[in-house]
Amino acid sequence: MSRFFSEKYAELEPYVPGEQPKDQQYIKLNTNENAFPPHPSVAKAAAEAAASLHLYPDPECGELRKKLAETLGLKAEELMLTNGSDDMLNFAFMAFCDEHIQAVFPDITYGFYQVFAKLNQVPYREIPLKEDLTVDPAEYRNAAGTIFLANPNAPTGIALSREQIEEILQTNPYNVVVVDEAYVDFGADSCLKLVRKYDNLLVVRTFSKSRSLAGGRLGFGAANPEIIRDLETLRYSTNPYNIDRMTMAAGIACLEHDDYNRKNCETIMKTREAARRSLEKLGFEITDSRTNFLFARHPGIGGEKLYRKLKEKGILVRHFGAERIREYNRITIGTEEQMEALAETIGTILRDGGIQA
Repeated sequence: MSRFFSEKYAELEPYVPGEQPKDQQYIKLNTNENAFPPHPSVAKAAAEAAASLHLYPDPECGELRKKLAETLGLKAEELMLTNGSDDMLNFAFMAFCDEHIQAVFPDITYGFYQVFAKLNQVPYREIPLKEDLTVDPAEYRNAAGTIFLANPNAPTGIALSREQIEEILQTNPYNVVVVDEAYVDFGADSCLKLVRKYDNLLVVRTFSKSRSLAGGRLGFGAANPEIIRDLETLRYSTNPYNIDRMTMAAGIACLEHDDYNRKNCETIMKTREAARRSLEKLGFEITDSRTNFLFARHPGIGGEKLYRKLKEKGILVRHFGAERIREYNRITIGTEEQMEALAETIGTILRDGGIQA
């Protein structure tokens, strides 16, 4: 760091994205990208929008917001578009946490929550997951802070039911509950229908996973209009042109072919379950994932060792060093062929190590 860097950020540890190596071709199962590209019309729409790059984009995202509202069965004033869901999450930390209102989230969850709390200099409390890596809703009753829950959770992949989320909402009427649904379209219950029932609910979603737009950086929040106005105040105070013309056009085209996206999600879920069966035959223990990834460990080989062995053989998965999950690896669901190659490679690694499957 330079001698000019503000002392208030001196101890800030930034979020570490998944590896994006360029040294060789890998089967890339480490960053939870969708296994399928977006509908062909999406790239075409983005290319056509590029002809107007000399003009600022619509700060209200009017057409995209209208299309999204129609798709979700909500009103435009109940939605806000952001540059990826991380942008929305940061706004939520800014808007609903301060020196008197702490952030509350699980000890094992999306790593950006802790980063955003430190970035915005707000106190935070981490609630340990249960031994089986599940969230206990009872631990969040009267939590005395703004709650951030990834549902399904990451990196565990385990989801709470809509009824369990409602329990948390009902017992925290004086604080906002942020439900981060980045992976919800892969088999979990969405809380979008609850935004009119609970004025303290903010649902955060992304186009990166189920809608194949990780490279487009498009996310949104859904809540009652008053919460949306709070968040829009911050957006207009930082970057009102946060969604560029190409991403807006891509988002609209993507929603126009949402049946294509849903079919891809169904395929990914089927591939996930086939991959689960293959890995369990090899001796893996796997959480009940409702995402486009599996969270798995093997009693015969350490998580980091397996990660490194796979990388040597051209397959990337994600390993985390936190004590409670260091024996696990997070494995993105790729194509059927990629998952078969993964299982075959792991089988070879186990046999070479004298580990019985």
